[in-house]
Amino acid sequence: MTEKKGIFEKLRTGLSKTRNGFLSGLNNIIGRGKIDEDFFEGLEELLITADVGVHSASRIISGLREDVKKNKLKEIGDVEKCLKERILKIINHNTPAPPLIKGGEGGISPFVILIVGVNGSGKTTTIGKLASRYMKEGKKVLLAAGDTFRAAAIEQLEIWGKRSGCNVIKHQSGADPSAVIYDAVQSAKAREYDILIADTAGRLHTKVNLMEEMKKIKRIMGRELQGAPHEILMVLDATTGQNAVSQAKLFNEAVGITGIALTKLDGTAKGGVVINIIDELKIPVKLIGVGEGVDDLREFEPEAFVEALFER
Repeated sequence: MTEKKGIFEKLRTGLSKTRNGFLSGLNNIIGRGKIDEDFFEGLEELLITADVGVHSASRIISGLREDVKKNKLKEIGDVEKCLKERILKIINHNTPAPPLIKGGEGGISPFVILIVGVNGSGKTTTIGKLASRYMKEGKKVLLAAGDTFRAAAIEQLEIWGKRSGCNVIKHQSGADPSAVIYDAVQSAKAREYDILIADTAGRLHTKVNLMEEMKKIKRIMGRELQGAPHEILMVLDATTGQNAVSQAKLFNEAVGITGIALTKLDGTAKGGVVINIIDELKIPVKLIGVGEGVDDLREFEPEAFVEALFER
């Protein structure tokens, strides 16, 4: 099996819960044998059930109605092809070509990645997987334990640091997170690290204070290193569905998100949230998590995602 085939197979397996439910519903709709109002209503309901979102589902259905008018969608057998094209159009339109942060490239050193997201979304695990990947590429990586609100978060980041061979800048639990970030940026510059990845808190129940904290961290990064943070990556849990969109809007208003890492796609039947996020937020999904292994955090590739979603 080639590497590309292996990667697709992993994506296909990771999306199995979403695909099985979606294709089962699609088969029932196609089985009715004709394209009429019941067909469109049933398909829209199916898309919403897969967490594609009301707005995005409506756009897809409108597009399919256009396909009918243009004689592109004439028979029930054309449905899948046209549906794939419509979904791909939404995803591609709002996803820039560069698939992922390229740390240390383009003369930027250290390349600073600020990780944001609510507690439980998989921030620390995502940081660990990214760190492992970059270390394997020969990059010198530093981690910053900016979630000082929880002692467990600092300990978890240290564990990932040891696994991947990265140094971790930390303070005591309860310390000012901005002070941790300041020290990390200074250390990354002084010791000529290629990449600095900074964790942050995600206690959404104190969201006003949290957003002010995020703004302060961003200001300090920019003050101490021109252009930093170079990437603000928000980690979202795919299993939370529509809540993920609401969370992203909140963080985007506060600090401006440049990309999204969508985790736990393998644990949900509502993987259509990928389409919803890209369409609703106009923020590119750059990474998806389709398993627990280090290599299961992958660059998001629209064509591969849509193929895996429809693969029978």
